[in-house]
Amino acid sequence: MVDLGLSKVPEPYIQPPKERIDKQKATKHQQPPIDLSRLNGPDHDQVVKEIVTAAETLGFFQLINHGVPVDLLESLKASAHNFFGLPSEKKAVYRKEVSPSPLVKYGTSFVPEKEKALEWKDYISMVYTNDDEALEQWPKECREVALEYLRTSINMVKSLVQILMGNLGAELDDSKIDGLIGMKMVNMNFYPTCPNPDLTVGVGRHSDMGTVT
Repeated sequence: MVDLGLSKVPEPYIQPPKERIDKQKATKHQQPPIDLSRLNGPDHDQVVKEIVTAAETLGFFQLINHGVPVDLLESLKASAHNFFGLPSEKKAVYRKEVSPSPLVKYGTSFVPEKEKALEWKDYISMVYTNDDEALEQWPKECREVALEYLRTSINMVKSLVQILMGNLGAELDDSKIDGLIGMKMVNMNFYPTCPNPDLTVGVGRHSDMGTVT
């Protein structure tokens, strides 16, 4: 979609009125970012409470001082732009129907065959099995940075799983945490400029298949 230079929203992307974002009724949540570095100090219990409360009420939260360097995050964004900036024929190699690797999928919207209206985005999804296959099969424009991000963020993910499951009374060892985390993947979304954003959405309501996104 990013390569089409559309001047109006195509019919398949126009969301039903109830799924559009009504800016007049939209409200800002008051949840401040959660400082994960405080987890290992005297504020441990407070940080756990903040995470649990956010998960139970909003369903999402923003972390700061989480152990993933800002430089790495910026490099990850740059690598995403490198991929989505490729000529359309080079990206099309990874389309779900023809991708040379079962680990890599490129497209627009996630499940277009089942969605009543498509989401206004392009995406690249890279499933992790092991380092060697990632470096061999993920797109060269982003594979090294995406893999480094996956390695670096895993401790943060494990901490969150321990906190959320601990709130349910479960005590987990590393093997159980790994089992709960399950499949690992890196998804990168690109949201092209939209000629009429009131008619569509970049990401609609959904439930992710992973434990932590």
